[in-house]
Amino acid sequence: MDLPAIFLPNSLQGAAILTVVLAFVGYLATFLSARMLARRRDKLRLVNKRLNEFYGPLYVASEAGTIAYRSLLKKQGKTQSFPILDSELKEWMLWVTTIFMPLNDVREKIIIEKAYLIIEEQMPHCLLDFVTHVVGYKAVAAQWAEGDFTERRSTIGWPPEFDVYVERSYAALKAEQTRLLHGSLWRLWHHLFCRKRKVAASGSRAVSKAAK
Repeated sequence: MDLPAIFLPNSLQGAAILTVVLAFVGYLATFLSARMLARRRDKLRLVNKRLNEFYGPLYVASEAGTIAYRSLLKKQGKTQSFPILDSELKEWMLWVTTIFMPLNDVREKIIIEKAYLIIEEQMPHCLLDFVTHVVGYKAVAAQWAEGDFTERRSTIGWPPEFDVYVERSYAALKAEQTRLLHGSLWRLWHHLFCRKRKVAASGSRAVSKAAK
């Protein structure tokens, strides 16, 4: 009896099983990798949207407002706006109507129209307090327009935690964006994807030139 002939079918069967197992493992690894990269891509898209449409503009407007406010206080030689003296009222009204309120309107519009992009599950109280602060100033501005200067500041105080929240959230999202952009798997996927697009584009240009 030829022993190699007996063991040959078993060897072939084992090789076939090993091939199937390796193919399945490869498919599973590819599937899990693609799924992870897709989730990473979706998460990056959301982070970019939150930065571009909510926290980015909110941060810029808040920084501009803070710089302007400190500039006014420095100009007047004060550490806080209150109390607003009669001699300071005209300048205060000018800054409020031309600088502070327009920046407040920008931030209020972002908060109201883009609230779905907020990181937290519930609206942070500091954002609600900011909106009510702005509403208070609108009432004061309406009184000024009628010649009533009794009220000189919003009756609803400025929420001190507002700027802290905006700055912290913006920094956290920027860090998350950087992490997602520079992850090794993301770079690999982006490299392969861009390479395929470049190859396809080169092929299209070659065909176009040949047709001319």
